Amino acid sequence: MFRFYYCIFMNLFRAPYEIPRLIYMASHPEKYSLEKRYKKVRHIVQLMKRTGGVHTKAYGTENLPKEGGYIMYPNHQGKYDALGIFHTHEKPCSVLMDEARSHAPITSQVVDLVEGKRIEKDNIRQSMRIILEIAEEAAAGKRFIIFPEGGYFHNHNVVKEFKPGCFKSALKAKVPIVPVALIDSYKVFEGFHPGRVYTQVHYLPAIPYEEYKEMKTVEISELVRQKIIDKIDEVLKERES
Repeated sequence: MFRFYYCIFMNLFRAPYEIPRLIYMASHPEKYSLEKRYKKVRHIVQLMKRTGGVHTKAYGTENLPKEGGYIMYPNHQGKYDALGIFHTHEKPCSVLMDEARSHAPITSQVVDLVEGKRIEKDNIRQSMRIILEIAEEAAAGKRFIIFPEGGYFHNHNVVKEFKPGCFKSALKAKVPIVPVALIDSYKVFEGFHPGRVYTQVHYLPAIPYEEYKEMKTVEISELVRQKIIDKIDEVLKERES
């Protein structure tokens, strides 16, 4: 968490302008297009990266569908995960976030700016409603980030079990699934990593609806998880050699 507080401290002089601006834009979406709001979020991420010495490189952006909506399913390592994707994903995308974690200062505004969804993990009815909302919006052309591990706790570069239920949104929307492998993302805000930090975002080839439409959510979950594991293993082995 050292880098997290360091980034906040180093940007305190910007707070009197940036925070009220974030709040105002989040509170008045009718005045700002999603593109403008997403641009603002990416600006905030860039400020944080610059002051925190965070360098994130994207691979496989050519795998992102050129048209229509899709859902990205990344592994989960920490607070920086969604920010790393926002930084490397040029077109506006939204995110599904745990309701309990979504109301922290700045985090709340960022979620609102990208029209994110908040899910109450212990509320089955609300969770199903959110899954259906994401399906409807993705079918209409929106792009989403959903973390199928559901949370993180010292995951590092190890991929934990996925929750199959989160793949219902893709099935109902009939949109491509984009597996995303995050590497070293945990180093940004977890533990003490002095100096510059380098993270990677790998956008793997999209899985079209036609390829998974006959599969059960458990099977889709394992398919996506294994693709992410294989990519992480490949990168780590290359690093060691």
